[in-house]
Amino acid sequence: MGNRTPLAATLAANSISTAGTSLTLIGVPWFVLETTGSAGRAGVVAFCATLPIVVAALIGGPVIDRFGRRRTAIASDAVCAAAIAAIPLLHFAGVLDFWMLCALMALNGFAHTPGNTARYVLIPDLAEHAGTTLPRAASLFDAVSRGARMIGAALAGVLIAFVGAETVLLLDAATFGLSALLIAAGVRGVRAAEPRKAEAPVSLRAYGTELREGYVHVLGNRLLLAVVVMVMFMNGTDQGWNAVLLPVHAESELSGAPAIGLLTALFGAGGLAGALLYGAVGHRFSRRAVFTVCVILCGAPRFLVAAVTGTTLPLAVTMLLGGIAGGVLNPILTTVVYERVPDRLRSRVSGALTAGSEFAMPVGGLAAGLLVEGAGATGALLAMGGIYFLATLSPLVFPSWRTLDDVPGAEPVQKPVPQTEVPAPAPVSSSGPSRPTPGP
Repeated sequence: MGNRTPLAATLAANSISTAGTSLTLIGVPWFVLETTGSAGRAGVVAFCATLPIVVAALIGGPVIDRFGRRRTAIASDAVCAAAIAAIPLLHFAGVLDFWMLCALMALNGFAHTPGNTARYVLIPDLAEHAGTTLPRAASLFDAVSRGARMIGAALAGVLIAFVGAETVLLLDAATFGLSALLIAAGVRGVRAAEPRKAEAPVSLRAYGTELREGYVHVLGNRLLLAVVVMVMFMNGTDQGWNAVLLPVHAESELSGAPAIGLLTALFGAGGLAGALLYGAVGHRFSRRAVFTVCVILCGAPRFLVAAVTGTTLPLAVTMLLGGIAGGVLNPILTTVVYERVPDRLRSRVSGALTAGSEFAMPVGGLAAGLLVEGAGATGALLAMGGIYFLATLSPLVFPSWRTLDDVPGAEPVQKPVPQTEVPAPAPVSSSGPSRPTPGP
């Protein structure tokens, strides 16, 4: 029996941080709409919040290895806590200008990415440390994250209605602080969490070499490249949905912030159920078949339903079912990435995967705001939903997805001896974004 404390501490820290992020995901767009009344400005804030995420992912992989995954997670949460807390505090003081809001959200995005990546790339080592299997740990990581997102979204909707978006942001800052404390206290005695001895002296040339290794690995693996391209479009349109389209739709057609909290919580509840379901029985089915069906169902339908209806119930059902389908995706993608990336390159490749997967997010939020102001909410929903649907057809079109069921390095299964069951080979533990994460 292994030591499960570091894995449990990381799961708890990530869950608390994710719940807090859900508060910001709903609280900031609502705060912008309340204080400015402009969907375009909400899109600008979304752009400022997500562009630094891509920048941090582009350059951050080698930094995480040299600074240490544990230290990176702690420092990341501390900076995010300060940045998020500053928004309501400056607002209460009457000195918060729009550019300050954009700058603080940019700082939060830049600091948040390394911490997410650091926690994510530790999972294979923590699973081994705990004596559990990689697919089970990957499913658990995604399930608790989705559960936390569900709770955070539900709380955000209620709290915004009763105490205001400013108080919600203060609560988010507190969750970052608690996450940092959990990692500091719970993740000890794990070699993979500590700084790695530099393979070369610190220099721009050595840093560039380490950074390039991550991108070369992704570009050299057709399946990973296909995953990144598809998820890039999905995440871009998801950002438009979360930061602009859903808040605008809820404000004009539904019951405001409580409806956003309810819908996002239902998607999270479905995601939790889907992740747990896949963790329990998913290994019995073809990854490619399950993934192809679920990716088509997980996102595009909600755009269409929101565009053609003005009531909560149809969209609520769609979000719940889409969440179940979406909950299946990340355990599959996470396991595939872990299998195809060696431990030595894990942080660098994770940075490359995050940068590629989230490359369109700044444009997605900004484009959604401009589309709403130019074509109306319905036109924007249909346009972005169409992009999402086309992206999810990728597994049906590109041959590289046929290798989704392959396990690199696994021994071929021998012909079974009569009346003897031969177990399937276990997946090879290796690694990889902040993971590709489709879905709100």
